[in-house]
Amino acid sequence: MYKEEFNPSQVMTEKYFEFHHTYNETPPVVEFHQHPFYEIYFFLSGNVNYIIEGRTYSLRPGDILLTGSSDIHRPDIQPGRPYERVVIWLADDFFDNLHDLYGEDLTTCFTDSALKDYRLIRPDSQNIARLRQLCNLISEVKHSPQMGSYALASAYLTEFLVYVSRAYYDAPDSIKHDVTENEKINQILLYINENLTEDLSLNLLSDRFYISKYYLNRQFKQFIGLSLYQYIMKKRLIVARNMLRGGSSVMDACLQCGFNDYSNFLKAFKREFGKLPKEYH
Repeated sequence: MYKEEFNPSQVMTEKYFEFHHTYNETPPVVEFHQHPFYEIYFFLSGNVNYIIEGRTYSLRPGDILLTGSSDIHRPDIQPGRPYERVVIWLADDFFDNLHDLYGEDLTTCFTDSALKDYRLIRPDSQNIARLRQLCNLISEVKHSPQMGSYALASAYLTEFLVYVSRAYYDAPDSIKHDVTENEKINQILLYINENLTEDLSLNLLSDRFYISKYYLNRQFKQFIGLSLYQYIMKKRLIVARNMLRGGSSVMDACLQCGFNDYSNFLKAFKREFGKLPKEYH
């Protein structure tokens, strides 16, 4: 496979999908991020714990992680081994086109994993070999100047998605032993995500969940990797961005995501996404 230099940008520049195979001898530092598209992360080598929405996944080569447009995540990469992975970004339109052609919804593994808040797939060795073969084929045709290369890459990618979906529903329960989480923090995360327009102050949450403010702050930072304030702000901005992409007005997005000050909303949005809300229309 063609190997790329690591690019910290989380912006998709192609219309339907992007395929990136990256390799690093020295582990890069990746900050917490999210993006307005689906992501398949295919781990090939390294020493990595991957944090997604408060759960930390201890990865083995061949593992796959699924994230959607509302998930805050980052890899914690330790030195000692080369870090290699394939990352595939998929726009909503890509899945819409597949549904029109084949009548199948290949986003179900993403939506189901989000509902269960469990994003890890661990295919068996035969499926890992097949998925790697498909990645080689996608990489080869992606860099080919021949006619129909994009169409061929799309076909191989569709096959890749089918195998990922099958592996998701065949995943053994034993892989859950490689997940670190905290049930109290999970309950707080659920409450936050269901009440983003409401008061989510530290005082309110500590009272509601019968936990001291100091302990809540410490546990939240330990399991989420962000402070309580940082997480709530990112989540509100993500929901606002997704509302804008769906056609909502800037003012509606501001008010319905818990922001009481319009100018502060604009500044926070620009700081988080690098563009103003009106640029998403």
